[in-house]
Amino acid sequence: MKKYSINKGIGANVEFKGLKAQYLFYFAGGLLTDLILVMVMYMAGVNNLICLVLGLGTSGYLVYKLFSLNKKYGQFGLMKLQARKYFPKYIISRKDVKGYVNRNLKLRSYEKYS
Repeated sequence: MKKYSINKGIGANVEFKGLKAQYLFYFAGGLLTDLILVMVMYMAGVNNLICLVLGLGTSGYLVYKLFSLNKKYGQFGLMKLQARKYFPKYIISRKDVKGYVNRNLKLRSYEKYS
């Protein structure tokens, strides 16, 4: 039986066979979900060959997709990609220029006397 070591240095992130950070959790969760799906299908009476092909196919696709995402986005890139949807596309300012000038003048006069 092979023993795989998880490399974890001081201050370094967890890495297993090239998968880093959050990809490990997606990998474990995906394989667990796939296992449960195949077990439910088997207990429901679906043909063994269909269960086997579907289980191997989904787990193979999961492994392929996670390694390609890991290679494309890197360690923190997937979190940045998820956070990008919360950024505003543009900032709207409905104040006229006069409002900004008056505000800056008030701030400067306040700083002068404080």
